[in-house]
Amino acid sequence: KLREDDHVRGDRNARMLLIEYSDLECPFCKRFHPTAQQIVDEYNGQVAWVYRHFPLDQIHSKADKEAEAIECANELAGNDGFWKMTDKIFEVTPSNNGLNLDDLPKLAGEVGLNQSAFKECLDSGKYADHIENDYQGGIKAGITGTLGNILLDTKTGKTKLIPGALPFENFKTEIDSMLSES
Repeated sequence: KLREDDHVRGDRNARMLLIEYSDLECPFCKRFHPTAQQIVDEYNGQVAWVYRHFPLDQIHSKADKEAEAIECANELAGNDGFWKMTDKIFEVTPSNNGLNLDDLPKLAGEVGLNQSAFKECLDSGKYADHIENDYQGGIKAGITGTLGNILLDTKTGKTKLIPGALPFENFKTEIDSMLSES
């Protein structure tokens, strides 16, 4: 179910939710990011995108801190700040631990955040538990790696687990099928 603290792109009341469990250093997540945006755009109000953290810290040691960074962006600038920082990290990271964590405050400044307030938030580590809770929730939902997506039809309660960075057409087929059910 949609939680109050979920980060949503699109209409929170959309019938379909694309719940993405993601890792900011995952190359497949980076590749899928524009596809998820395309889904929200093409389904204009019918599908909303929900971002949840699933950092694979055993292979992406920087992913936890990057996840904290986008939570700090949310603290400083709300949902809009969260998505701007998420977009920026996916835009610049070469993936697989290629992003220099020292660049995070500079990136925050580039998306309009106060760099010193951002750095203070990031250094505090106060979002580590939130990120771990997202991760554990993903495990309970059946996510085994990144990228993990769940389509949820809020009208029927049906869900469909879709692992991997599949193309838009694959998601369109599943979404259209779920939307056709009453």
